[in-house]
Amino acid sequence: MKSTKIKYLIGLALMSILILNGCYYDQNLPDTGENLGEISFSEDLMVIFNTSCNSTACHGGTSAPDLRLERAYNELINGNYINTSNPENSELIQWMQGNRGLAMPLSGPNATYNAKVLAWIRQGALNN
Repeated sequence: MKSTKIKYLIGLALMSILILNGCYYDQNLPDTGENLGEISFSEDLMVIFNTSCNSTACHGGTSAPDLRLERAYNELINGNYINTSNPENSELIQWMQGNRGLAMPLSGPNATYNAKVLAWIRQGALNN
């Protein structure tokens, strides 16, 4: 009887481990952006910035970089937020992924935004 309980508890523990391991979800899965096609700064990235970053309390002219349409590209390029020779280490990507202290609203589960910005940098960070 005691042996049956032990076997039951071991089986239950193993099943729990398997179930919990199967439910694991990594919020920062790497997305190479290869399937995104050409990324346009004005059409793709500005939508992201306007949606998530460009409030007056954040990057709408009160804190750097200024991500309003007329200033965003120059701010990112001239402010050294973009590194086309090592896109993954670009300041913009590091901030978006929450690797520079204060996590930006784009960090974490919004892998699509991160992938689009990273793909744009890999494509040469064009002002298109």
